[in-house]
Amino acid sequence: MSDTQVTQLEEKVAHLMATVDDLSDVVAAQAKEIDVLTRRVRMLMQREAEREYDSESSVPLADQRPPHY
Repeated sequence: MSDTQVTQLEEKVAHLMATVDDLSDVVAAQAKEIDVLTRRVRMLMQREAEREYDSESSVPLADQRPPHY
């Protein structure tokens, strides 16, 4: 291999490593956002379940049979 080919390969590897680092940062940020959203959905589901339980109906909507049964 010539020096030019080695240099080109080193440049490509450097660019690929930079791309991998950038993508890793993106994935880490997405993981954090997914964790936040998961906690919020869980909290909202719990609030809704408590609201249904505290409402006038004796059975929460999630536990009621659909009307077609």
